[in-house]
This record gives sequence, structure tokens and C-alpha cells, in this order.
Amino acid sequence: MPAKNNLNLQVSDNQESQFKEMRHQLLSLIAKMTAAEKQFAPVLKKVHPSQQPSAVNLLHYMALRNVDIRSLQETLHINGLSSLASSESHVRWQVNAVLNRIQVTPPAAKQEVTDFFAAQHKRHERATALFGARKNNDIPTIMVTFDKELSWNLPMVKQLLYSGMNVARINCAHDDESVWQAMVWNIKKAVKTTGIPCKIYMDLAGPKIRTVIKGKPGKKHKLHVQHQHHFTLAETDDDSVEGPVIYCSQKGIIQQLHEGERVLFDDGEVETIIEKMEGRKAHLRVERVSGKKPVIKESKGINFPDSKFTISALTEFDLQCIPFVVKNADTVGFSFVRQPLEVYELQQKLKEHTGSPPGIILKIETLEAVNNLPLLLLQGMKNKAFGVMIARGDLAVEIGIERLSEIQDEILWICEAAHTPAIWATQVLESLNKSGFASRSEGTDAARSVMAECVMINKGAHLIEVLESLKDILKRSGGHRIKKRYLFRPLHIAQRFLSSTFKLY
Repeated sequence: MPAKNNLNLQVSDNQESQFKEMRHQLLSLIAKMTAAEKQFAPVLKKVHPSQQPSAVNLLHYMALRNVDIRSLQETLHINGLSSLASSESHVRWQVNAVLNRIQVTPPAAKQEVTDFFAAQHKRHERATALFGARKNNDIPTIMVTFDKELSWNLPMVKQLLYSGMNVARINCAHDDESVWQAMVWNIKKAVKTTGIPCKIYMDLAGPKIRTVIKGKPGKKHKLHVQHQHHFTLAETDDDSVEGPVIYCSQKGIIQQLHEGERVLFDDGEVETIIEKMEGRKAHLRVERVSGKKPVIKESKGINFPDSKFTISALTEFDLQCIPFVVKNADTVGFSFVRQPLEVYELQQKLKEHTGSPPGIILKIETLEAVNNLPLLLLQGMKNKAFGVMIARGDLAVEIGIERLSEIQDEILWICEAAHTPAIWATQVLESLNKSGFASRSEGTDAARSVMAECVMINKGAHLIEVLESLKDILKRSGGHRIKKRYLFRPLHIAQRFLSSTFKLY
């Protein structure tokens, strides 16, 4: 006679065999989760007490994503059970729920397992602490990047608040303290006048590496380049270079480069490869020129996607900015962070100035930061609340546009597993902001941003139109954000993490 399960369905011998295999694989997953907890027990002891359940869930998710469970997911789905998709925030609880449905008592956990509702509460609570309360829980909060005009244009700041701005972003890579202070005063005046709250977010500049092209003072200098063209990348104090040369604004970088590594200029529009290293000089060959004009201009960004540097993400200029940031900002963006030690250094520097430091936002904009994301999150968990920004500009240059969609999803999943709020940033409705007319693909991209807790828009001439359009898009997309079912192939990030040795600083 066919066996019965607690779904009150008649089960064939073949289905019973499937159930037996499902039980085995689910119990194996729990064993891997328990092993991850044991492996990282010293790390768990150092996170903030309120972050303990989140850290444990992150470890559980890393254990889940260290193996290929696509076949298991398909079997679960066919049998009307949860396929574990969309379980990032409550992994062990979801596996336990499936085991209960197929009449298996899950092994006892060392501590209380985070369920779906507790996970949602933690994410909402932390997002509110960082970005302020939402008027509509179906859509993310909106962050607006300030330009110099908003340091004096109080009516415009008020209009931004009326149009839906929740967070004002001040980028310390531009202007100076006098301008930042005027922006802060305008924000506070606008908040007081309108009665609409607004958080202040300040970006530390970080070690943004840019081109230096020497020539006659007062002129804009540039270097013309073509495919297979050769030129040299050198230190700014090196005047011994013959032939075409571009200088690097950051000292100590060139000595850490190696032959065969790529060097990208101007948001990746010019791709070169290092043919030869010669002391403090890197001789480059142009592999691709994608821009309309085949030139590299002064003060354009330089990216090194294949290189690893010993320079800190916390620069001397950043250290000079910290007193102002601590005094005026609710949150601080950590640009070009790569290693957990750098997060620790910023945590310590902020504590030196105040007992209540602003929340830290880890900006993920390099391949190294992507690879180290779980470690960065665990270090961030020494604070009660922190967040992550998916800084898609430099990130796309580093990893390639082909991988951007995949990687931004992975960052969102891992942040959800850690109950860490995320910001969807860079070029959201950019054409609309600059020209007043949005491209069709931009609308789709903006709709996907509903998966984050906050969306950032850049400065532009059409901020009000962007805010209104973005709110409309988010409202229409908000009810559909979890309708897709994902298959869980192994994540390289999880495999690297579980094979690493790591301590909290």
C-alpha cells in the first residue's frame, strides 16, 4: 500500500524514494550549516549582540551556497514544497519547515533560529536607522546626490523633500568643507520648514586614482590613443619618461603592478595591458578604445581590475574629513573598501571622535570587495547597524558589464542573508536626469532597484522629474519583488569564504 506523508497525498514508491533523498540532502545541508557555525565560532563571539542571529544566518547561507542544490530544488518544487528560493533571510528556518512537512524532526539548533518574520523585522529596523522611516513600505527610500547649487538654493532642497527625497548625499570627493556646511545648513532648514525628515549621508573620497597629464599651465591636456598604440604610465615625480606618458595621481601604485595585468581609463572606455614593467614605469599597449573620441583626458579615473594593492582605502584626506563627517552626518560611505582590516580602522577612527558614530555604508566597487563581501559584512556586524552600497560605476569597470547583473544580484542575496540594508546606486534614470528623457532600459533598471532598501540618484538638471518617475516606477514594481524563483548553483563567494581563515579586528 502506498505510503502517506503529512501533505495527505498518496505517494508512489518512486515518490517515496524522492522523499527519502530529499530528507538526506536537507539533513546534510543542516550539518554543513552547523559546521560553519563551529568553524567561525570565534568570529561570532565578536559581533554586536544584536547582530548575532544575522551573523549565524549569513553563515548558514554561505553553507547553503557552497553546494549545488539545483536538483534538490527541482524535486522540492515538483512535490509542492518550498524550493528554498527567497529564503536568504531565514535559511535554517526554511529548511526546518520543509523537513517538518515531510515528517522529519530537524536536529536541534545551538541557538534560536531566525524565522521569516524576525528577519523582516531586523532588516526594516536597520534600514530605518540608516535611511529613515518609509512612507510606503512597498518602495525603498530615495537618496539624492547634492551638487554645489544645493548649497545655496533652499527652495530646491525643499522641493526635493516634497518630491520624495529621504536621504541627502554629500560627496567629499568634490567641493570643500565650506560648501558641505552650506549644504548641511540648507538640508536642516528645509527639514525644519517642511516638517519632512531627511538623513544626511557623506561619502569619504577614498583612493580614487586619476590621470595626470603634464603640459602648459591653464590648458586642458589629453593623450590621443588608438588600438595597439603604446604609452607609459609613470609616477608624477618621474620626468625621465620618453614618448607619450600619463602620470598616476596615487603614489606607490605602479610598483605593485605586474606584466599581463589590465589598466582601464575613463570608466573603462580605454583598455590597456601591461607589456613590460620597468621600475616605477608601466609600459602599456592599447587593447580597446570604446569612446567616441580616442583620447584620455586629465583627471579621468584609472582602474586596475587584475591588481592587488597594499594601499589603505582610508586616505589622509579622508582622515581630515572625519571630524566634519562625525559632526554632521547620519551615515558615512566608505569608498573603495577591500579588506575587513580597513573597516576596523574606520570603526576605530569614528569612535575616537564620538561615542555615537554615524552608521557605516560599505561601498562595493571593486572585484576584491565582492570576493571579500561575507568577511566585510561580519566585520561591519561589530556595529549595531551598517549598510552596503552596490556602487555599480567602478564595479562595472572592474568586473565587466557582462557580469554586473549577476554580481549585483549576488550582493543583494548575501546582504539579505546578513539582514544588512543595501543601496542600489549609480546611473539610476541617468539619461532622464541629464536630458529630461529616459531610455527604455533605464526604466527596467529602475524597477529592479525595488529589491534594495534604498535607491541613489546622481546629481543632474532634472532631479524633480527623476524623483517623480522613480517613485511611480517603484510603486508599480513593489508588489512583484519576490515573484521569481531562483536556482542555487554554488557561489564562488561562498566557496572562497568557507575555505578562508578570518578573525574580527
